[in-house]
Amino acid sequence: MTDRIEHLEEQLAFLTKTVDELSDVVARQTLEIDRLGRSVGMLMEREAEREVGEGGQIPLADQKPPHW
Repeated sequence: MTDRIEHLEEQLAFLTKTVDELSDVVARQTLEIDRLGRSVGMLMEREAEREVGEGGQIPLADQKPPHW
């Protein structure tokens, strides 16, 4: 019985450590995704400004597709 309890405690400790590590990974990925999203947004704004500056048209990203 004692061996079984020790084995379960070892498994629990391993699983707890794994969950903590995965939680850290998810937190880092969330920060990275947020940073990348802001970068894409800034790039889209720059491209829209460049398109307007070149021809004065509605930016391509804001135009509706032809089938609409």
